[in-house]
Amino acid sequence: MKKLIIYLGIVALVFSISNKKAEAQIVNGAYKQNDIYEKKPMPLVSVREADVFWSKKIWRIIDLREKMNIPLYYPTHELEGRVNLISLLLQGIENGQLTPYDAQADDDFKIPMSYAQVKDRFGAKASSQEKINFDTGEREIVTVEGDISSRSLEIKQYMLKEEWYFDKQTSALHVRILGICPIREYVREGDTSGEVQRQKLFWIYFPEARPILATNLALNPYNDARQQSFDDIFIKRMFNSYIVKESNMYNNRDISAYLIGKNAMLESKQIEDKIFNFEQDLWEY
Repeated sequence: MKKLIIYLGIVALVFSISNKKAEAQIVNGAYKQNDIYEKKPMPLVSVREADVFWSKKIWRIIDLREKMNIPLYYPTHELEGRVNLISLLLQGIENGQLTPYDAQADDDFKIPMSYAQVKDRFGAKASSQEKINFDTGEREIVTVEGDISSRSLEIKQYMLKEEWYFDKQTSALHVRILGICPIREYVREGDTSGEVQRQKLFWIYFPEARPILATNLALNPYNDARQQSFDDIFIKRMFNSYIVKESNMYNNRDISAYLIGKNAMLESKQIEDKIFNFEQDLWEY
């Protein structure tokens, strides 16, 4: 009996090793890719308060309908283990890896929100529905949880909060992304006019989100062999955007508070040029 147990144990061990070898030999492609889950966020240059003699906070909009920003919107459903940015943020919130902050209060990351509150902001509230119980044949009132996955497609823009600063230690202008806020565009239920509403859902403190962004790949529409993570897209500035607000003495008012249309876009461009020219004007040629 003892010999039989030893024999069966050896057979099971050999079978297990052979299966692992077979799995290890399967490569879904022309080459074996490195495990993205082992990737770390790109390290940033350390900065001291004494070395910063100029800084400016900037708020900008990333519109996902622009061609360059498509990798942040797609895929709209899970594809080969990849998801889009909003799905990744919602997964992090649901798992407790990320803390959402109330965007209706302010953008200083002061009031945390729960996952249930995030679902309410999406309009994915639980509802009571009448269904037939197939065991008893009777009608019952059941509570149906709101579906947040389908409403995630309504995220058409993101707002970034950044701080641009000049570091005299490196003699260079740097930028740090402080927060990211998804913006939902939707039509209210029962609204026959079809007027589109815009709503800031929540703020995510960007440094807290970097470990998750670094371990998830975004789609590269041009080259499958050169995939980048979501962290790479933001840190390397691989997106197109426009400025909607800068820190100012007028209670940090938005550009839309005093300009509209083409003039607002020109003001946005002027703010961006002013930051760029600030660094250039420090040098003599």
